[in-house]
Amino acid sequence: ILQVQGKDPSVDITQDLVDESEEERFDDMSSPGLELPSCELSRLEEIAELVASSLPSPLRREKLALALENEGYIKKLLEIFHVCEDLENIEGLHHLYEIIKGIFLLNRTALFEVMFSEECIMDVIGCLEYDPSLSQIFKYRNHITGSPYMPLQELKNCRHLSTSVYFTVFMSNNRQVLILKEDEKFLTDLFAQLTDEATDEEKRQELVNFLKEFCAFSQTLQPQNRDAFFKTLSNMGILPALEVILGMDDAQVRSAATDIFSYLVEYNPSMVREFVMQEAQQNDDDILLINLIIEHMICDTDPELGGAVLLMGLLRTLVDPENMLATANKTEKTEFLGFFYKHCMHVLTAPLLANTTEDKPSKDDFQTAQLLALILELLTFCVEHHTYHIKNYIINKDILRRVLVLMASKHAFLALCALRFKRKIIGLKDEFYNRYIMKSFLFEPVVKAFLNNGSRYNLMNSAIIEMFEFIRVEDIKSLTAHVIENYWKALEDVDYVQTFKGLKLRFEQQRERQDNPKLDSMRSILRNHRYRRDARTLEDEEEMWFNTDEDDMEDGEAVVPPSDKPKNDEDIMDPISKFMERKKLKESEEKEVLLKTNLSGRQSPSFKLSFSSGTKSNLTSQSSASNLPGSPGSPGSPGSPGSPGSVSKSTSQMAAITTK
Repeated sequence: ILQVQGKDPSVDITQDLVDESEEERFDDMSSPGLELPSCELSRLEEIAELVASSLPSPLRREKLALALENEGYIKKLLEIFHVCEDLENIEGLHHLYEIIKGIFLLNRTALFEVMFSEECIMDVIGCLEYDPSLSQIFKYRNHITGSPYMPLQELKNCRHLSTSVYFTVFMSNNRQVLILKEDEKFLTDLFAQLTDEATDEEKRQELVNFLKEFCAFSQTLQPQNRDAFFKTLSNMGILPALEVILGMDDAQVRSAATDIFSYLVEYNPSMVREFVMQEAQQNDDDILLINLIIEHMICDTDPELGGAVLLMGLLRTLVDPENMLATANKTEKTEFLGFFYKHCMHVLTAPLLANTTEDKPSKDDFQTAQLLALILELLTFCVEHHTYHIKNYIINKDILRRVLVLMASKHAFLALCALRFKRKIIGLKDEFYNRYIMKSFLFEPVVKAFLNNGSRYNLMNSAIIEMFEFIRVEDIKSLTAHVIENYWKALEDVDYVQTFKGLKLRFEQQRERQDNPKLDSMRSILRNHRYRRDARTLEDEEEMWFNTDEDDMEDGEAVVPPSDKPKNDEDIMDPISKFMERKKLKESEEKEVLLKTNLSGRQSPSFKLSFSSGTKSNLTSQSSASNLPGSPGSPGSPGSPGSPGSVSKSTSQMAAITTK
């Protein structure tokens, strides 16, 4: 560490970090390339130190790589390797191991091409046999020379095979993997031994581990070769073999089989889906491949549920409609989701249903909470991406009620998962879901959790408020009415946010429209009039209105005609047009008053408006009309900042000033 930091390891006192100056950095960049020591046996230690010291600096790494490429240095090092082996010079072989390993870490394609060439690869592997950190030398070359792959019976002798050797072996044009893929007899024997009950447990574990590494190394193949590789494994029966292995008692074997299954799902989820749908026609639900995966997820003994998290990700991939195929004859989404909800969903939700039979979770330990959180995460994904399948399942099985029991969990993350599940359902704004929520009074657990949380300003508090705010902003009328009618008494004192008072206002506006439907239709007409009438028509009507004798209209004349007189559209639109123009006149008057006020600095109580008596009469009529229920300036309307209620006479008289 001291060497990497640029300190002297021989000094005991604390040293400051060596900091390159900008000038030194510039000199380093502008200096010529790195000069390598001559490639001699006596200078191997010096070469190893040079390689190790160059790795921390990007500039020095680049210069070292260029020097190695230009001077053909690797082949010279491998010639010295033969000399060291002949002389049994262990110290020199240890230095060569460090040098070759350092060249690997440079991660240069040009250097890899030299090291993985037919001429050099065996010598490179030979250098990596002399790891100074190991107590004995492992002759990796003995397992590779003369054979296209490592014999399975000798695989256990390679447990200490280093990452560098693996990398070297399987990056050499992936020769071994490609040859194995074509060896049908070998693969047939492999799967036969894997599934044979007479196979020794140690032997089976060895075979599964080999198959796992086999699949892992296939990831380095070119896409077309990888497709052919997995197609061959599928044709040879890898999925039925995995089904048998996953049903065994050996935990290590099952773990390796799960890793193999993950490679298959990531490569081609449609292939896996097709297999499980076909086997459902022949086997019981208990032994279906997907149900075995779900059971292993549920029964994961790891306290952190590492395996369960991996399996949940695989299940999510399998049920994701985004990667499902659709053809002219069939739709994979419809077929597979129908299969999954019929044969597998009950297995997935079993822990949830078993733990929520009472008003609070029957088991609330950390591991159970983690498992239920994983299940809820997948169910939330299904709510978002599946349609009637998940809706029917939730409503018929009363799943949401059971999920909301988890709001009483002592683990905040689990309670938030339950809340997130309900929030996703509400976000769909589906009246089928809404009626189910109202009929079962499923806001009660949420309100209880909100009240129990008290004044704590935490994620639970914010998440619950956000859900109610969504209902208010989106104006979900059925849920708004349900919340206010059933839970207003519990929420009316919450005043640090305006969400619940806003919900109450929405509710009262709904009631107002229900009690006076003609008023609601008038608002609709006003909206159409405001936004859809042609501007030139309005100008013509303005001119006509100003030419009309104001005295013909009596004070306090209603804008809307009595409801008992049948009117056609033109009869209705005429007084509405006049109403709109009076509103414009009122706004212009208010602007003049405000302008005079701003100019004088204060408003004189004896100010006068420069309008005729007829105009004053119309202003009075318009002012009284503007206070009708539902008008833009009236209390209780959407544009009013206050709560619904009556307004005093003095407030009405000053409306022209204060409203503006």
